Amino acid sequence: MPKELKDVLQDWEAVIGLEIHTEITTANSKMFCGCPVEFGGEPNTRVCPTCSGMPGALPVPNEAAIEWTVLSGLAIGCDIARWSQFSRKNYFYPDMPANYQISQFETPFCFDGDVTVEVDEKFDWQRYDRETAPNVEVNADGKGYHAHIGITRIHLEEDTGKMIHLGGADGRITGATQSMVDFNRAGTPLMELVSEPDIRTPEEARRFVHKLRNIFLTLGVSDCNMEEGSMRCDANVSVRRRGTEPFGTKTELKNMNSLKALHDGVAYEIVRQVELIENGGTVSQETRHYDPVTKVTSTLRSKEDAQDYRYFPEPDIAPVVLTDEQIERIATRLPELPDQRRQRLIDIGLPQRDASVLAADIDLARYYDEGLASVDAARAGTLAKPYANLLLGDLSAYLNAHNKTAKDSSIFAAGAMELVVLVADGTISGKQAKEVFEIMAETGASAAQIVEERGMKQVSDAGELEPVIAAIIDANPKEAEAYRGGKKGLMGFFVGQVMKETKGQANPKLVNEIITRLLG
Repeated sequence: MPKELKDVLQDWEAVIGLEIHTEITTANSKMFCGCPVEFGGEPNTRVCPTCSGMPGALPVPNEAAIEWTVLSGLAIGCDIARWSQFSRKNYFYPDMPANYQISQFETPFCFDGDVTVEVDEKFDWQRYDRETAPNVEVNADGKGYHAHIGITRIHLEEDTGKMIHLGGADGRITGATQSMVDFNRAGTPLMELVSEPDIRTPEEARRFVHKLRNIFLTLGVSDCNMEEGSMRCDANVSVRRRGTEPFGTKTELKNMNSLKALHDGVAYEIVRQVELIENGGTVSQETRHYDPVTKVTSTLRSKEDAQDYRYFPEPDIAPVVLTDEQIERIATRLPELPDQRRQRLIDIGLPQRDASVLAADIDLARYYDEGLASVDAARAGTLAKPYANLLLGDLSAYLNAHNKTAKDSSIFAAGAMELVVLVADGTISGKQAKEVFEIMAETGASAAQIVEERGMKQVSDAGELEPVIAAIIDANPKEAEAYRGGKKGLMGFFVGQVMKETKGQANPKLVNEIITRLLG
């Protein structure tokens, strides 16, 4: 019976490094030619002599793509190279029309960055050797930890074409009877971010890519659509026994086109390698394919080393020189980044966990800011927490159930805030607000309109409620006497009777106050 990951990690430690390829979809044109960058379309219709590798066609670097790459490096604390050079990476594969890829090797645009990821799981030092996890810091409350993941480099290259395999079960490579290639994607500007081997668990890997995706979306560099291939992730995975220093033999995992696939693929590969070693086998350095249907990895090809690619400087492109002034100008485009957003939300009074969740979802964070901006500044301060509660509770549940993001919500941010204001003003109760929210989501009507049309306005007039409550007390003398004798739990009985009499429209807080006063 295969081992579970949690059991494997008792005696073994995974060493994981990631390579994240992100298409610069906002650069409008390809990396070295003027062909448009768009997803889909008829195969092989967005190509020209340059991106299809025709002899004699000369590449011209996309200046916007270079600036987006530098901006991305600045956002994660990278140093920026003042002198950089493109190289030819030589290999034969059907999706490479020129039989080489224009990339970068020794002189990437960005290097030596750092990304911090937060993990909710308690960090168990009995399972992790301090010597092998120097990048980890346990949170002060002991309920989680954060890990610093080093960034080796971000370099810029041209993307390959797309292979389409026909005849295999569920579109998988295995069993395919025909393979075709679409060069529409070939030549698209592609940033490749390479991490240090600082990642130790599949969950850290998942959160690392999630955070990078959030950063790139915030910058506006790419749409980061993993399902459509504009953001792709490869993982280099090896294992070693706890307490040992040398790295094991690594494998590279391909075809992980979602955060879940990344997590599950890495988890499977860790367990596979450990079981292989414990059964007397050895891990081969190879590239493996992850199948999200069967959730297993299989051999694709032996893994190449850098020398196998015979890198040499691209003779048709001059080195790129960036001045301090150019880098400073690019830096002025930096927006509020996720970590800064999180701290701002904490500063306005949100609990750390709420702030972290909001900051980690750019669409939800923008929705939150929009809602706060719809009321005056003084009011926004008192409504910040209840508005966050609505977004993280009812709204998130609705979005998840309908597979939507906040920007696709049928309830506008200002409309959601209107609902919060109605509760804060005592117009409706919190319980009524849930009902109103459901109607808003279903009909698109405003909260105020629903409350008015359905007569849901809460009764908050003491003069109107007191005679009703007095009559209920008179009609229930035994319960009233028992309450006065010390059975304070009967408060719920009287509140229920009042709510029944007022059809749920009485202000609960005011009802409690009046009952307490009348019963003495």
